[in-house]
Formats: sequence, C-alpha cells, structure tokens
Amino acid sequence: MRAMDRQALAAFLAREFPQVAGDFALEAVDDTGARMRLRVAERHLRPGGTVSGPSIFALADVAIYLAILSRIGPVALAVTTGASIDFLRKPAAGVDLICAARLLKLGRSLAVADALIYSEGLAEPVARASMTYSIPPQRAKDGVS
Repeated sequence: MRAMDRQALAAFLAREFPQVAGDFALEAVDDTGARMRLRVAERHLRPGGTVSGPSIFALADVAIYLAILSRIGPVALAVTTGASIDFLRKPAAGVDLICAARLLKLGRSLAVADALIYSEGLAEPVARASMTYSIPPQRAKDGVS
C-alpha cells in the first residue's frame, strides 16, 4: 500500500532536495518500486563523454529512496546505510538514464532494494545497484520518543 503517490514524491524531492531535484524525473511508482530518469546534462559527464559513476550512483540512490518513501511516507531522515554498485557497460552518449528500482524488503527499521540502470532505448543495463536504508523510529504524536 502506497503512502505517497508520484506527485507527492516529486513535490517532496523538490522541497527537501532542491539542489538536485531538477536533475531527476520520477516517471512511475507502484507497490513494488519506482522508475526514475536522470536528465543527463554536461555536468553529469566525465572525460570521454560518458556519464560519471557518481551521477549513476545518485540516480540509483534517489530512485530507491523515493520507492521507500512511497510506502512509508515523507520520512526525510531515512538514510542509506549500505550500498553496492556494479558498472556493467558504458552508457550511451547523449541520452538520459532510466532507473528501475525495486523494493525487496521493507521492515520497520530497514529497507532493502535493488536497481537496474539503463541508457534510454537500450535493453541491456549499464549498472546494477543494491542498497539498504535505515528508517528512523516513529515518534509519538506528542513529541515523546
């Protein structure tokens, strides 16, 4: 069951992370995960004209973060506690990257997800990521922990 829809998640990203929100577009969200686009620009490229590893990592991290929030609500302090990424092939030049993030486990204190990142229009992934997030404990409505 979703706690936030695509529009609410996009608004959250713009409000809480305005420094990067313009780089990303959340295309879809459902009960299993999210699909997000990195709008590739010159600032995302490394020497040789390919998308940089940090930009690919950011796409996976943001997509997984929003997939988790879609289920638990706007918990800004959910944080990445573990991450692994495999770079499989060079991204296509001059095209956006698409991330398909999938929730594997959503518990009270931890969430585990994976992501496949593709160059738009190509069938083979350029990267695969696995991440674990820590979800902070719920606070009582009266402010007492």
